[in-house]
Amino acid sequence: MSEPFKGTINVDIRDSEPDWAPFEPPKAPDGAPNVVYIVLDDVGFSAMNCYGGPIQTPNIERIAADGVRYTQWHTTALCSPTRSCLLTGRNHTRNSMACITEAAIGFPNASGTIPPENGMVSEILGELGWNTYIVGKWHLCPTVEMNIASTRRNWPSGRGFERFYGFLGAETNQWYPDLVYDNHPVDQPKLPKDGYHLTDDLTDKAIEFVQDAKTVAPDKPFFLYYAPGACHAPHHVSKEWADKFKGQFNMGYEAIREQTLARQKQLGIVPADTELPPVNPLGTETRKGPDGQPFPPLDVTRPWDSLNADEKRLFARMAEVYAGFLAHTDHHIGRLLDYLEESGQRENTLVILVSDNGASGEGGPDGSVNEMLFANGIPDNIQSNLAMIDELGGTKTYNHYPNGWAMAFNTPFKMWKRYEFNGGTADPCIISWPSATTGKGEIRHQYHHAIDIVPTILDVLGVTPPATIKGHVQSRFDGVSMRYSVADPSAPSARKTQFYSMLGSRGIWHEGWKAVTTHPTLSGWSHFNDDTWELYDTDTDRAEVHDLAAQQPEKLRELVNLWFAEAGQNDAFPLDDRSALEIVTTARPQLASARDRYAYFPDAAEVPEAQAVNVRNRSFTIGALVDIPAPGAQGVLFAHGSRFGGHALYIKDNRLHYVNNFVGMFEQKIDGTQDVPTGQNLILSASFDKDGEDPPHVSTGILSLYHGDKKVGEGRIRTQPGMFSLAGEGLCVGRDSGEAVTPDYPGESPHTFTGGTIKRVAVDVSGDPYVDMEREAQAMLARE
Repeated sequence: MSEPFKGTINVDIRDSEPDWAPFEPPKAPDGAPNVVYIVLDDVGFSAMNCYGGPIQTPNIERIAADGVRYTQWHTTALCSPTRSCLLTGRNHTRNSMACITEAAIGFPNASGTIPPENGMVSEILGELGWNTYIVGKWHLCPTVEMNIASTRRNWPSGRGFERFYGFLGAETNQWYPDLVYDNHPVDQPKLPKDGYHLTDDLTDKAIEFVQDAKTVAPDKPFFLYYAPGACHAPHHVSKEWADKFKGQFNMGYEAIREQTLARQKQLGIVPADTELPPVNPLGTETRKGPDGQPFPPLDVTRPWDSLNADEKRLFARMAEVYAGFLAHTDHHIGRLLDYLEESGQRENTLVILVSDNGASGEGGPDGSVNEMLFANGIPDNIQSNLAMIDELGGTKTYNHYPNGWAMAFNTPFKMWKRYEFNGGTADPCIISWPSATTGKGEIRHQYHHAIDIVPTILDVLGVTPPATIKGHVQSRFDGVSMRYSVADPSAPSARKTQFYSMLGSRGIWHEGWKAVTTHPTLSGWSHFNDDTWELYDTDTDRAEVHDLAAQQPEKLRELVNLWFAEAGQNDAFPLDDRSALEIVTTARPQLASARDRYAYFPDAAEVPEAQAVNVRNRSFTIGALVDIPAPGAQGVLFAHGSRFGGHALYIKDNRLHYVNNFVGMFEQKIDGTQDVPTGQNLILSASFDKDGEDPPHVSTGILSLYHGDKKVGEGRIRTQPGMFSLAGEGLCVGRDSGEAVTPDYPGESPHTFTGGTIKRVAVDVSGDPYVDMEREAQAMLARE
């Protein structure tokens, strides 16, 4: 975008004329607006009160009061695909994001890597004089690139963002997050006991980024992408926030749906004759696939009246915690708004607030207090879960509500995230620019999609998209500007057609009509040409209750043909409805090949689990080479995982200890029986000899502790069959960053090793490796 040099160059500078234009930093037009782009996670269409929902969000109401709310704004039904649309203005399959990045399959529609010809709004605005910041969730680079050794081409810093503070993957623990600052991992600034929560931290950084630059260049505009982890699982929030909603969900999800629909009709959010679909609208309990496969059991909802009293109490508390999580997020959005108002920037700041997909059905019929159980093939137990009811939302749980609440927070729609019914794709969208927005507080019914946000931002800012970015000729936008609708509520929708495709579920909307398949996602049913397509008039039947396929077969045929045409134009093939197990076993590029021996060092960045040594279901030895000059050394030698699953080798009270935390259910601790020796080049080790499995893939065996070749302790343990964590909590030497594997460590977090020097830690896994792909698949599904 630089200008050619137009000065004069001669031998003598006295005879030459300078031209600064090619070398000057880009400068936005005087008075150019700021942009605050708020992207919530797994917040369904009707969770918030401004969309008729039961959760009070007064600060989001402030945005709505200064702007307009859209009732027919849509997403792709899953996070990475939608976020690619939100930043590029292109359909998700053209962004090579047919699914989440962890499910990349090596085709142009699903590589997990957005092509450079689909430039991001951050890349455009950064080259035109806006500061560009992101705080929170990214989830737009392949798993193999989510580590310190990878290229940064698909990190925020490689896609036009000048500053980044957040996490790279799908989710993270809100109390102990997996944090990256700009282009390197960092530890959180304080602990939960000192008041830490990720949303608070992200908001601090958002304000800091803006304030730092404004101090130097007060007139320079900024683009802030504010993407908290809320309200994706785990639903982490303090008891104080959850208790604000105590008792409000005791009536159950069906009753909440009815109350929400009544408020939506009163507000004008949905047509007055909108009806509610049943809680199991696709025949989920009895339907079979073409080869006799069952409907995926994860996608079944248990009617409220089928629950016993304890289940109702537990499920209601899960909803209270989720509500507290959203209300807590709203509070911090309020802090950001307060800063903009107090600093005089709010009037000239375009604020856009959306969610990335419908409410989440990943909690299944029963929800969970620890999603790592599901990821390790261990069923939740109602009595065990009830025992944790007062801990829900806190550091001791990794929780998710059951499907019924997903239906309630998606009212009046059916199904949820992953499905191309409106329950998966219809989401909140609020646009506010106080100095220019007309019709403040009003509702807009024009049909739009996530791809329309980037053209809207560029339109409002008066920016012409560049023909090239970093030398790459740019592709066409699929989106259209929504600016016209802000000023004119009666204007016809500028969007005429929108295609949908996600994990085997397919849909097409065209001028008020929608055709959608009943194909279950992640089912492995295949036989796409045999799919049943339903037909709906969404102008009158927003909840997709009255299937008109039999009455209007020609209209249905027209739309199905249109879907295939749009899918072809948008690189949507091949379709992939395979089970999570099949998807996770897809061969993908790896940063380094598996080996028998791994060496790790102190004072190094945490190693993500995807790139760390795999000790699952096999014998292993962990050996630390240390110098201990005198008695009194203590702290962590090696740690991998967290309280929800992990293992560690450490010194306490002058003895060597090993602990294996089995999926957060119980700790297995082996203690050394003799004092740790002193001297140089000592080898302190833990060796696990597998001798069986009980049940299948849960290894059993003897864990022995050694000082050199002298055994000083042993005990029988079981090892975890699946991953230690869904996200974050990698491998460390000399400390245990994030959440500790065990509370038995000496000292304060991060329990750094003192009183000696760790030279290295080696992990030997020369025995036959084993990966339980079914567990890996369940982990992938849980973190969608």
